[in-house]
Amino acid sequence: MLTHYSDQQLVSHFQDGNTDALEVIINRHKEKIYTSIFLLVKDKYLAEDIFQDVFIRVIDTIRNGRYTDEGKFLPWALRIAHNLCVDHFRKVKRTPMIRTSDDRDIFEVINFTEDSAEKKYIQRQSHDRVRHLLDLLPPDQREVIVLRHYADMSFKEIASLTNCSINTALGRMRYGLINLRKMMQEKQIAL
Repeated sequence: MLTHYSDQQLVSHFQDGNTDALEVIINRHKEKIYTSIFLLVKDKYLAEDIFQDVFIRVIDTIRNGRYTDEGKFLPWALRIAHNLCVDHFRKVKRTPMIRTSDDRDIFEVINFTEDSAEKKYIQRQSHDRVRHLLDLLPPDQREVIVLRHYADMSFKEIASLTNCSINTALGRMRYGLINLRKMMQEKQIAL
């Protein structure tokens, strides 16, 4: 029954003491939040730890009455996740790098039908090429492309999450795509 409620309604129910509402909202957004964390930290176990920390912060913030619901639970939770990842990299004195994983399709660039083993092989090769090229982009361009295509975030949300203007986020996306196309032409890669 709770699964039909909006995020705002679920938060309200959780504030009223219904812990099932929290479980529903976690299950609703866990894949996007976890994957966004994993793409930033590139370590499954670290991503799991940070994911848990995100929801500890979410719970604490809601319980302490500091959460102001503007109907944007997911962007708020993704901002917490992003900030925890940045905090992690500050602790280890490294710059956050976004890389694609070999076992995940980040943004469904290619849609082949799965008719044959040959098509699956071609699809895997194409995905590997895209991931490799994505890894060659500057981190800020790579981050915007991943957040836009995988996390399905708006440019306004991306700008807020990465602490830049919407025009900067749009520019990073534009230059990232231009650079990807240029690399594809240079390497004669066709998708």
